[in-house]
This record gives sequence, structure tokens and C-alpha cells, in this order.
Amino acid sequence: MIYPVILSGGSGTRLWPLSRAALPKQFLPLVTDKTLFQETLLRLNGVPELAPPLVVCNADHRFLAAEQLREIDIQPLSLVLEPVSRNTAPAVALAALAALEQSQDAMLLVLPADHLIQNGAAFHAAIGHAVELAQQDKLVTFGITPDSPSTGFGYIERGQALGQSGDSYAVARFVEKPDADTAQRFLDSGQFFWNSGMFVFKAAVYLQELQQFAPEMYAAAQAAWRGGKHDLDFSRVDEAAFAASPSDSIDYAVMERTRSAAMVTADIGWDDVGSWDALAEAIPGDADGNVLRGDIFAPQTKNTYIRAESRMVTAIGLEDMVIVETPDAVLVAHKDFSQNVKQAVEYLKQAERSEHLVHRRVYRPWGYYEGIDLGKNYQVKRIVVNPGQKLSLQLHHYRSEHWIVVAGNAKVTVGRANRLLHANESIYIPVGIKHRLENIGETPLYLIEVQTGAYLGEDDIVRFEDVYQRA
Repeated sequence: MIYPVILSGGSGTRLWPLSRAALPKQFLPLVTDKTLFQETLLRLNGVPELAPPLVVCNADHRFLAAEQLREIDIQPLSLVLEPVSRNTAPAVALAALAALEQSQDAMLLVLPADHLIQNGAAFHAAIGHAVELAQQDKLVTFGITPDSPSTGFGYIERGQALGQSGDSYAVARFVEKPDADTAQRFLDSGQFFWNSGMFVFKAAVYLQELQQFAPEMYAAAQAAWRGGKHDLDFSRVDEAAFAASPSDSIDYAVMERTRSAAMVTADIGWDDVGSWDALAEAIPGDADGNVLRGDIFAPQTKNTYIRAESRMVTAIGLEDMVIVETPDAVLVAHKDFSQNVKQAVEYLKQAERSEHLVHRRVYRPWGYYEGIDLGKNYQVKRIVVNPGQKLSLQLHHYRSEHWIVVAGNAKVTVGRANRLLHANESIYIPVGIKHRLENIGETPLYLIEVQTGAYLGEDDIVRFEDVYQRA
């Protein structure tokens, strides 16, 4: 069996302000009405001998990943939760250990969750060729046939041919992102391919090579997996053991050191969607070359990407620009500088602001809440609870709350009393009183929450019972 390993731990800062730490780009619908994470899984339909996927994600994103899997009716083998980020090599080690519990012959198909692939048939064919090499104990990567002298990707130089297919080669060397002149030489030579960060290899072979070249990382992954536990649909590893692992990518930890590296060339319409400029190039534009998403008026504007999430955006007489509007932040940049968005994220971090971390809409396993207004000693939120879901039984030490139901049917626990609330009804939650909110209807529950108190932070929550087993 081939076990898809979906690496979903990235933060996606280069697509700020839409992508943020709490909602990174892999969980956003950037190209179609499906998210990149969902598209990564759905494009595997039709690959033979495919096991349910192993999803490796940040522990903070576990319910987001689970909900998006449910939306496309895919039941994973497991969601392996990383308590801290340690790059791709340790993450894949955890997945390899999980797969070996299912089969000692398990083969891994390692895929980042945030890439775009437009030619599914060619991708499936490339997977087939990679599996043939991996069956010979090769560690196989996919080298993307370049169509431009890009300086945004690393490169792979092909070595001697392997087999008769004409697209399978030994790896001669890996090359870091080059300057423009070097990238042009690479393109002209026909010997270099973009490094996709996708792999196929036997789980046991990968762990064997990792143990040889990165023994501390191998030992930490082993200890983290053995010390872990299963929690609902999630596999939680031992946090201290995993945190002790060195942080490194598969390329640096294994692929650049092993003698078994191989490459399958792939012309599959691939992009890692690493910038707004790259995203704009990946989506067909209108007659003026514009890619417009949302309520937009853009006369005399050409070759510009505009995305409006909450308001109308008007752009007049612009060219080669990127404009991204969200409720709390707006990005305006020339396409030539779209790779520099990370400067804005660094500014927000240094200023100790929150716009790089969360949107005004914050997703929870039961639904979401959205900030409406904030002032001294008060805060107003819109809360949406999905059908059949309920918040934890909790209390607050520093704030009281007033709930007004706008639509739907709520069961509210306050102290020892239970009440049913319908549209246009409200209830008051005093400071220090245990309470719970539950949607008992078949449609989403909408309410307005008004908080008042000396401190309004999200960490002023003491949980007593929680169906989602959060701390």
C-alpha cells in the first residue's frame, strides 16, 4: 500500500494578510472553492493501492484539518499532531512510524498540503514511475520541468538515467535558490529541474537513512512516537521528546547525503504558491490580465490581482499590482515585491500586534466567533455554533457575558439551571459562574455576545468539561 503523507504544518506568511498563523494558506480556498489542503487530497483519487492519508499538522490546526477532511468525505488513517514545528524531516519520521504499524512494507507518498498541481493525469503517471524506483529502495523526489529561469525555487541536477522510461534519473546534486544569471544557465542546459519537495520512498528505508545521517532526529522521533497516545481521531506525540529533535528539512537531513536519491521528472503544472504574484500567475485572468475576487471595480487596470473579502475595492489605472483586502488589514504591493510580504509579518511580530496571528473571524471546533467591537472594559462578538455542537462547560474570573440569540435554538447552562433560548431572547452570565452554550437545532446558531470586565483575553477560560478534550 501507498500511504499519502500530507504535510500541513506551514504558516504561509508569504500570503498575508489572508494567510495567518491560525488559518494558514493550505486551509484557504485560493484557486477553486476547495482549499489547497482539500485539493491535495482530492487529486489523489484514482491512484492505485492508496491507503487512507496520514495528515501531519500543527496541534493548533487539528480541528480545522478534521473539519476540512469531513467536508470532502475523507477519513484519514490518522491526524498526527506536531506539538512544535521541527521542519519536514522529523514530521515525515512520525508518519513513517505510523505507517509501519500498519505494514512493514509501507510506502510513503509525501506531499505538502499547500501546492498547486494542474495536470492530474501527468501527476498520477509520475507517481507510478516514482513507485517503481522506490520499490528498488530509492528515495525519490519529483523534479519539476522548469518553464522559466525562476529564482524562487531550489533546483535538482539530474544524473545518469535509471531504467528505460526516459524520465527517471539519479540525483547529481541539489542546488539552493540561484541568482537570475545562474537560473538562466540552468534552464538553458536542460539538466536542471525545480525541487518540488514531494517524495516517494519506503517508510523503513527513509527511517534507515535518517538514523544514519541524523541519529539525534531519528531517536527523538522514535521517543516521541512511542511516548504518544491516541486522542479521538488524533495521534498526539510526546511533546518533550519531539521538542528535543533537531529541526531540518528532508533535503538537508537525508536527500543531500544519501547515495540512494533518485528523481522523476514531472511536467504537471506545479507551483508552490509561494507569493501573491505566483498565485496570480496560476489563475486565468480576464481580458486585461486581471484576477479579481470579490466586490471589485477596476477600470484602466491591467495585470493586477485584487481580492476583496469584506468590502468593495476600487482600483483605477493600476498595473502589475497586488491588492488584498481583509476586515482588519489591507495589502497593496507591486508584483515585483510580492515576495517581501514577510517584512509586514515581521513588523507585526515586533510591534506585538495580532494581525499576523488571527483574523477577526476565529475558527473553533464548534464553529467560529468574530470580533465586532472592542473598547475599554467591553467587547462585542458574533458567535456561530454549528448544529449539534456545544462549547465547553467553563467559567471566567474577570468578565461577565450577555448572550442575545439572533437565529437558531440554544440550550444554555448557567450554574445548575438550564434554559432554552430562541431568536430575540437573551441571558446574562455573571462572573465566576459555570456556563455552557449548545446548539440543539438543525441549523447554525447565531448570537451576539457582549463581554464586560477588567480583563477580556481568551486565556480567561477555565474548562471543566469539553467534548473536544482541549486543555
